[in-house]
Amino acid sequence: MELKGILVPLVTPFAADGSVALDALEKLAGSLLDEGAAGLVALGTTGEPAALTADERQAVIGVCAALCADRGVPLLVGAGGPGTALAAEELAGLAGRVPGVAGALVTVPSFVRPGEAGTVAHFRALAEASSVPLVFYHIPYRTGQQLSGAALLELAALPGVVGVKYATGGVDQAVVELLASAPAGFSVLGGDDAVFAPLLALGAAGGILASAHLATAHWVELAEAWRAGDAARARALGHRLAGLAVAAFAAPNPAVVKGVLHAQGRIPTPDVRLPLLPAGPAEVERALELLSGLDH
Repeated sequence: MELKGILVPLVTPFAADGSVALDALEKLAGSLLDEGAAGLVALGTTGEPAALTADERQAVIGVCAALCADRGVPLLVGAGGPGTALAAEELAGLAGRVPGVAGALVTVPSFVRPGEAGTVAHFRALAEASSVPLVFYHIPYRTGQQLSGAALLELAALPGVVGVKYATGGVDQAVVELLASAPAGFSVLGGDDAVFAPLLALGAAGGILASAHLATAHWVELAEAWRAGDAARARALGHRLAGLAVAAFAAPNPAVVKGVLHAQGRIPTPDVRLPLLPAGPAEVERALELLSGLDH
């Protein structure tokens, strides 16, 4: 499996009574694919999985899996955790719970900071146990664990590990080393929306971008422009989309994205669950303003 293009880590829409709005989720996901998204991620951080019950998580996965199977596009499912044994057990049963799932998105162990050798050993154990391929999620400002280029390449070489969602807050030496020497078939996917364009310019295969709920076709165009070598078009579009991405993260993710989607009539409420709070009107209005300016 080679992942490329724009994958959207889906929000979880809530109805006015607080329940998960599964019909709205299906409609939203379908519209993203209609606009050119190459695949979907269910239960990523943007989907608020820690705030969902086990039954709600399974219902969300079911909707996404059925849609992706029908459209013939990959579905990644957020899974795992900082404990190796429990994460391995979850991943071992994932294919049985989600037939057709393309892979699991698994964060580098958070809080415990096991070091580079421990992180590699953790993912080696998970890959050996998992029933699906793994994409590891490197996001040190959430996990507290920074990785060198050498460690990233060691992870990329593990059998069963097919990609990384890279979100270190910028473009650093480690990702340059990874992009230069990653094994064939391994996908580097940008995860910091505001600096996605520079990663594409360096050779990233695509991205997993919460901002791609908004102006999906433009994010797809950006990836295709860099792939085609049209640097002038890509730079101009990349600057505009970076501004939108900054606005989309002006409040903790996914509050602004949900606020905009609600304002557009695409989800029934802008609600998030505690400990998150909804975005303020000014934050939503700014994102809407930038969104409307993309076509002018």
